[in-house]
Amino acid sequence: ISGLFNPQAFLTAVMQVTARKNEWPLDNLEIVVEVSKKMHADEIDQPTRDGAYIHGLFAEGARWDINGNTLDDAHMKELYPPLPVVLVKSAMQSSAKESKDIYKCPVYKTQARGPTCVFTAGLRTKAPPAKWVLAGLALVMDVVE
Repeated sequence: ISGLFNPQAFLTAVMQVTARKNEWPLDNLEIVVEVSKKMHADEIDQPTRDGAYIHGLFAEGARWDINGNTLDDAHMKELYPPLPVVLVKSAMQSSAKESKDIYKCPVYKTQARGPTCVFTAGLRTKAPPAKWVLAGLALVMDVVE
């Protein structure tokens, strides 16, 4: 997804396919992410039935622990650890309150952040979401080192 000129259009297409398939109103859908344990797109064996697999996201302010399948503190001198392959799909908006073990992480096109926000990814965490807010955690699509 990081190589796309307009990643929002790709995510909208994922939502439209789900809406048409299930005859749901598009306005009631939201993007849901599931982080896999596979680090490279080559490791994906078959396509998904719902949504699409994406790769090319980097964490800024934390890292993804593959063994625990959750957010974790970044290692020293590791500024932008890559995220494993992510399944992006669409689901009906949840009217339930915020979950304690989900951090709503902003995903930006560039490191500059600002107006480049693409979507919000709900990532699993063992720590309270406030910890990641204070750490300034965000996912970035384009890293320039």
